[in-house]
Amino acid sequence: MAGVILLGVFVVLLICGAPIAVCLGMSSVAAMLVQGAGKPIVAVMSVLPRICSASSSKFVLLAIPFFIISGNVMEKAGISGRLINLAEKCLGHIKGGMAMVCIVVSCFFAAISGSGPATVAALGLIMIPALVKAGYPAAFSCALMAAGGAIGVVIPPSITFVVYGSIADASITSLFKAGMVPGLLMGVGLIITALVIGRKCDLKVLPKASGAERLAAFKDAVPGLLMPVIILGGIYGGIFTPTEAAAVSVFYGLFVGFVIYKDLNLNKLSDIMVDSCSTTATVMFITMGASLFAYVLTRARLDEAIENVMLNVTGGSVVIFFIIVNIVLLIAGCFLDSTSALYIFTPLFAPVALQLGIDPIHLGVVMIVNLAIGLFTPPVGVNLYVACGIGKISLEDISKGIIPCLVAMLIILLLITYIPAISLMFV
Repeated sequence: MAGVILLGVFVVLLICGAPIAVCLGMSSVAAMLVQGAGKPIVAVMSVLPRICSASSSKFVLLAIPFFIISGNVMEKAGISGRLINLAEKCLGHIKGGMAMVCIVVSCFFAAISGSGPATVAALGLIMIPALVKAGYPAAFSCALMAAGGAIGVVIPPSITFVVYGSIADASITSLFKAGMVPGLLMGVGLIITALVIGRKCDLKVLPKASGAERLAAFKDAVPGLLMPVIILGGIYGGIFTPTEAAAVSVFYGLFVGFVIYKDLNLNKLSDIMVDSCSTTATVMFITMGASLFAYVLTRARLDEAIENVMLNVTGGSVVIFFIIVNIVLLIAGCFLDSTSALYIFTPLFAPVALQLGIDPIHLGVVMIVNLAIGLFTPPVGVNLYVACGIGKISLEDISKGIIPCLVAMLIILLLITYIPAISLMFV
């Protein structure tokens, strides 16, 4: 009965348009009241603050606010414009080069911000008009930027990997290593897609930059280029943990913004802290609601029931298991944010994967690539709405433009799913 209440209230609230954190929290509370029927309400609800506190106070989750602040700092510090300028000097003279610039810069900025929407917001204001000017249709330009921004949750450092690692008790460092090649493959897939689409367009190219111009652009972009080197080099070199790396990235970003580029000031810093606190609060609210949801699932033994059903359906087949995982997460990604989806589905999929001999690191990469695709699929793809706002086009138009990018990403997803070496080669 509690399981029916849990899922029923969740679906009803979701249909009514309630925030996902509210859907998770209220459905959990309703199910807890049913489970504790006949007991004093104080006794039933006493577990609620304990679960919320425990779920949001894990040391590893400290990386999330630090990476959020770091991404906001680097966005306001002028990094994005300098990275785009460098990429334009190197690739702008090639036919289809502007699309390459979009994806290459998205990969670099992803390694700074760790967030899909932040990547679209930081780069879209410059890249979407540039793509349209180069000859790409407006719908495809916005769609390519939205899809490129999705790479931000796969290429390390990624906030989503931190969330998955905290749930599955997996090594964050190993997850970061595992996300590198899949993220780059996603970028290659989008570049190929843009070049194919570009053959049907009358594309314009920029004049070829001289060696001196490229060198000047490189020197100007070096502080920004060093950010992922410092973060990932420190983590992989064993100098600091991912959480410590996140803190280091904040101080480095502030140094670049105030001392080197001098694009930051106290007013901008105030805005950065307000935005970062708001985003962090949203993530933690979702984390607490999702933890309550997972607790009720466990109490109602729904997780065991789902695990048994999946084992019976798959018949011990890894291929069938991953088909189920991909279908479920691609659909869930259309309606849920990544954090909520991970808290709901990781406890369901991870035990089955272990029984089938699947590496939890590989499972994490597959899940997160699925949810990255969800960032640019309607009706709730966050990246789509950001790109629509920047490009001033309708959701219907961008949904048509996203189809080629979606096809490319699904092909990459299949490769990552069924060739574990792609994810695990550096782990």
